[in-house]
Amino acid sequence: MTPGAACGAQIIACDAGGTMTDVIVVDAEGRFSIGKASTTPHDQSLGYLESLRDALAQWRSDFDADAPDALAGVRACVYAGTAMLNTLLTGTGRRVGVITRRGDEDIFLYQRTSQSWVGLSYPDTLHHAAHHYPPPLVPRRLVKGVSGRIDCFGREAIPLYEHEVRRAVEELLDAQVDAIAVCLMFSYLNPAHELRVAEIAHDVMRERGREVTIHLSQHLAPIAREHGRLNTVVLHAYAVEPCREQYHGIERALQTRGFRHPLQVVLAHGGLASIRYPRLHESAFSGPIGGLLGARYLAQELGVDNWLCADMGGTSFDVGLIMGGEPLVQREVAITRRIFNLPTLVMDTIAAGMGMYVTVDPVTRRIAIGPESAGADPGPVSYDRGNETPTVMDCALITGLLNPANYLGGKLELNVAKALRALDERCARVLDVDPYYLAEGVLRLISSTMREQLRTTLSMRGFSPADYRLLAYGGAGPLLMALYTEGLPFAGIATVPWAAGFSAFGAAAVDIVHRYQKSTTVTIPHGADDAWKTTMGAQINAIWQELRTQAHEDFAAEGLDAAAAAYSPLAYVRYGMQMEDLEIRSPVTSIGSTCDLDRLLEAFERHYERIYAGVAKHERAGFQILELGMEASLPKVKPKLLRRALGSATPAAAAIKGARQVYYDGRWQTATLYDMDALQPGNRLDGTAVIEAPATTFFVPAGRSVEMDELSVLWLR
Repeated sequence: MTPGAACGAQIIACDAGGTMTDVIVVDAEGRFSIGKASTTPHDQSLGYLESLRDALAQWRSDFDADAPDALAGVRACVYAGTAMLNTLLTGTGRRVGVITRRGDEDIFLYQRTSQSWVGLSYPDTLHHAAHHYPPPLVPRRLVKGVSGRIDCFGREAIPLYEHEVRRAVEELLDAQVDAIAVCLMFSYLNPAHELRVAEIAHDVMRERGREVTIHLSQHLAPIAREHGRLNTVVLHAYAVEPCREQYHGIERALQTRGFRHPLQVVLAHGGLASIRYPRLHESAFSGPIGGLLGARYLAQELGVDNWLCADMGGTSFDVGLIMGGEPLVQREVAITRRIFNLPTLVMDTIAAGMGMYVTVDPVTRRIAIGPESAGADPGPVSYDRGNETPTVMDCALITGLLNPANYLGGKLELNVAKALRALDERCARVLDVDPYYLAEGVLRLISSTMREQLRTTLSMRGFSPADYRLLAYGGAGPLLMALYTEGLPFAGIATVPWAAGFSAFGAAAVDIVHRYQKSTTVTIPHGADDAWKTTMGAQINAIWQELRTQAHEDFAAEGLDAAAAAYSPLAYVRYGMQMEDLEIRSPVTSIGSTCDLDRLLEAFERHYERIYAGVAKHERAGFQILELGMEASLPKVKPKLLRRALGSATPAAAAIKGARQVYYDGRWQTATLYDMDALQPGNRLDGTAVIEAPATTFFVPAGRSVEMDELSVLWLR
């Protein structure tokens, strides 16, 4: 999928994972190339640029990617990664103070009931003695309460005590906070008190001669569920600005090479925004999102609606669903055992990557994989950078599945002897077994863990593998694909030649999309008359228009063509008194009549019936809409998948690289080696085989075969 000789890049997209940073470069015709480099957490721009150089070198080996005009024609640069999440995980964000209502100063201590259990293992949920609360995001001494109350109807029940606000701001400034987060009850219905708190705070700061940023929940997360809303505002205050500095560093590095536009980041719900986007906290969990976006794009090209997506990298194994051609969206996400009110594409993640440490418990004499990982630095033992603890990747290397001379296209020579010695001394001798036998056992053990995660992701939602096709990607996704899908009756199992950069591909394959949400109180009783429906319709329209105006202003502030935006209204509907609602993409752009409202409710009932079956419908309970949303999008250039006619089933001689011994099924076998980039549509090859690309490897065991289709998708049969 390499573009022509002329360097006419239009889009550059990056996925910075915990171990590797991938960059895809797309030209005006939608053709693309993918580069790869080690992630540089201390300065994300270094890994971004190194991977970019690798991708551009595939266009023209003599092209100077560091020239002042190298990127002059590029229209968009996109970043997806874990920089903001890492700030939260490592506790390296800003010092934040909180202003909340009086009586809620201990909110981070008593928390929300579900948050006190979220993220715990199954045994911990059974044994209360092991239960512990996550540490508070903000110390108790930096949480200040002020009197005043907006009630559940948006009316002022108790006036704001302004002298308490002034004192709270003064105490937080004395405590040397870098930012103040404000979250008052029902501000999403009436923001008057929060706005007044901001005014008083700015007055105090002018008097003190010291300015800190003020973050209001009604601007950042105007939705119900109090604790998640507060966590979200604190996340923004705590982590956004340090990460925005990282993003600006990447942008400056690109602009010194001729790039003339703002850097864009992938948002957790699958959209894109400029790094100047006011709600940049929505990019906090964008790391694994790109793969789901790429899977959605591939699903559209193949005309296949249901996919189970499996992303295996160096540190994690991420599993997501594409249902009906679209990924699942959850409005709350739990990260670091905390709940945030952030719309996020659903991904189930476990610690199962190629960089996981392999150890033996000296007491139980059992093999343990992880949970720690060697990461990008120092990396596996075979990197020869100081790590002495063997990893899963070292096991794959000594069994012959990986080519030591072809890692990252040959840029890094892997030390097989050192990996073998470490695995033998630290694991095999402890158990008194052959190191190759142990290495294969490790690969099967981690594959079993991943297989159970695939099974669980489907079964917990009531689905069968027979109704889904599996798409494997990530640098290590194709390597163990035959092992972790064994015994699962998928309708099809596939990967792609650009699997190593598939998340970056997904980041490039999405339009600029912003998503906005706001809580409300819309109730339509069973048998409601036209007058009531008209009143409720007006309430819905007012919020949709508010969100549409906000989207237009944000696009304009980011330097985008706001007039070209398309808008899709959303409603979160439930039957009366039910605890959960469903996201409905409205069939009408506004409620112009009672018929329009009926169409929206009918769309909900059809969706409800698909999920819960018709017998579960409960029209007589009426309907509630407690949240509304708006999705605003702008189109951009995307990669294109070239359809090529199917040719011979026999691969060309140029695609065969030779043979190599691999240890599998307890014995050494001869595997035919293939060049993945040289395979053509229609080619079929049988195992035992190893298909190699510069950034990934696909192992095909005996008894399995692989076919390449018209879009260059590789199907494991």
